[in-house]
Amino acid sequence: MSGRTGAAGRATAPAAPLRSRAPLIALCVTVTTSYGVLFYAFPVLAPAIGADTGWPLSATTAAFSAAQVVAGLGGIAVGRWLERAGPRPVMTAAAVAAVPAVAAVALAPALWVFFLAWAAAGAAMAGLFYPPAFAALTRWYGGRRVRALTALTLVAGLASTVFAPVAAALEQAFGWRGA
Repeated sequence: MSGRTGAAGRATAPAAPLRSRAPLIALCVTVTTSYGVLFYAFPVLAPAIGADTGWPLSATTAAFSAAQVVAGLGGIAVGRWLERAGPRPVMTAAAVAAVPAVAAVALAPALWVFFLAWAAAGAAMAGLFYPPAFAALTRWYGGRRVRALTALTLVAGLASTVFAPVAAALEQAFGWRGA
């Protein structure tokens, strides 16, 4: 990532580090929200999912675990895509893909659909969690990357603190599917 390749295949100088905090703020919001919705809400909602659907907790947890496996394996392709296209298209596509995946999780009429929806959510996780965000900050902030990485880690580390009670309140108000 030290330089970019120009049209003739020659290496070009790396871009100047960003001075603006706007990309960092956007990533803080994106990564925190992604972790909150795609990761931390599940343990809060899992008992309600089982109570409503009759699916065993072990089965719903297996679907969630499968999402983590998909995210891990998907990280290989995401890394290659990050190298080719940069972080913006990768993270944007992952955010767009996360919306129907979460909707499919909430609307799943059968356990097998729930599994498939979580697999799709896992693919979105690969493009939304820390690894692509760290690659973006490293690329965009250059020598100031450590501060940016630290800020993102501190802010996104609050995802469970924010989203666990929000998920619980939404589940109480709207049920697990509405939450």
